[in-house]
Amino acid sequence: MKTYRIATIPGDGIGKEVIPAGRQAMQVLAETDGSFTFEFQDFDWGGDYYRRHGVMMPADGLEPLRDKDAILFGSAGDPDIADHITLWGLRLKICQGLDQYANVRPTRLLPGIDGPLKRCTAEQLDWVIVRENSEGEYSGVGGRVHQGLPIEAATDVSMMTRAGVERILRYAFRLAQSRPRKQLTVVTKSNAQRHAMVMWDEIALEISREFPDVRWDKELVDAATARMVNRPASLDTIVATNLHADILSDLAAALAGSLGIAPTGNIDPERRGPSMFEPIHGSAFDIMGKGLANPIGTFWSVVMLLEHLGEHQAAARMMRAVESVTADQALHTRDLGGTATTEQVTQAVCQHLRQTAGQARAA
Repeated sequence: MKTYRIATIPGDGIGKEVIPAGRQAMQVLAETDGSFTFEFQDFDWGGDYYRRHGVMMPADGLEPLRDKDAILFGSAGDPDIADHITLWGLRLKICQGLDQYANVRPTRLLPGIDGPLKRCTAEQLDWVIVRENSEGEYSGVGGRVHQGLPIEAATDVSMMTRAGVERILRYAFRLAQSRPRKQLTVVTKSNAQRHAMVMWDEIALEISREFPDVRWDKELVDAATARMVNRPASLDTIVATNLHADILSDLAAALAGSLGIAPTGNIDPERRGPSMFEPIHGSAFDIMGKGLANPIGTFWSVVMLLEHLGEHQAAARMMRAVESVTADQALHTRDLGGTATTEQVTQAVCQHLRQTAGQARAA
C-alpha cells in the first residue's frame, strides 16, 4: 500500500477551517479506497507564528517540506500584518523556494451553481488558467529611496527571463494539447509593455512550432477580461504572466459562481520537490470562526493534488462527491446564496465518498 506524505499548512483566517475539512475528506477517501494512505504533518506557520517569532515561517522552513509528496495550503493574510509581509513571508517563499513555477487554476460551472453569466452553459465555461508563478511582476526586484521626503521614489521591476517564459509557455501548450479542444490563448500586454512582453510574444511564437496540433491566439489582457464575459465559449486554456493571470483567475472564479469554489495548483512540473495545492479564496477574516467558509475550493484542490500524485480514480471520486454536493442547493454556503455550514458541506462530501466506496472497488 502506498503512503503519501502530505504537509498541511492552514495559514491564516478560514484556512484554519477549510484545510482540516480537506484533510478529513482525504482520510475518508483513503479509508474507503484501500490502496493508499496519507501521512500528514501540520505546520503552524502564518500570522500567529509571525506574532510569536517575527517571521511567517522559519528561515529553514523549506527543508521539512522537501521530502513531502505534496502540500495542502490554506491562506496567507492577516488584518494586523502588512499584506506584503504575509505574502512574501509564506506563500511566495514556498512557491519560489521550491520553484513551483506553474500556477494552474481550473474554472468551470459546477452542477447546481448559478454563475452570473446567465446565458452560459457548463460546456461553454470550462477553462484552465496557467499563471507564471516564479518571476514577472512578482520577482521582488525594486526598492524605495528617500522615504518620507518629497523626492521619495519607489520601483517594482517586472523581471522576465527567456528560460522562465519558455518553460511556462511550453507547459501551457502541453496542457492545452492534453485537453479535448487543443486550444490556447496567450495573454499579453505587449502594446504597452514593449520589452519583456514583446519577448513573451516572440517566445510564444517559437514554442507554438513545437505543437502544430494546438490552435492558439494572442489577446491583450484588458481585452481578455471582456472576452471572458462576452465570449466565454471562445476560451479554453489560457496562459499569462504572474500578475495578469492572478487577476484573470479571480475574475474566472467569480464568473463561475464564487471565489469559494476555486482551486489552485502551484506545480513543479519537473517534480524536483513537492507541489502545493490551495483554494484561492484567501483568509476571509470577516467570516473566520463562524462556520461559513466554503470548503469546496479546498476539496477541488485535493482533486488536483490527487491527479498530480497519479491517483486518477481517487481524484475522480472526489470530484464526483464535490459535484454531488454543489448540485444540492441545500448544501450551498453563504457565498453561493445558501445557509449551509462548512461542517455540513464537509460531512456531505465525506458521506458521498463512503456511499460510493463499493462502486469504486468494483470498478
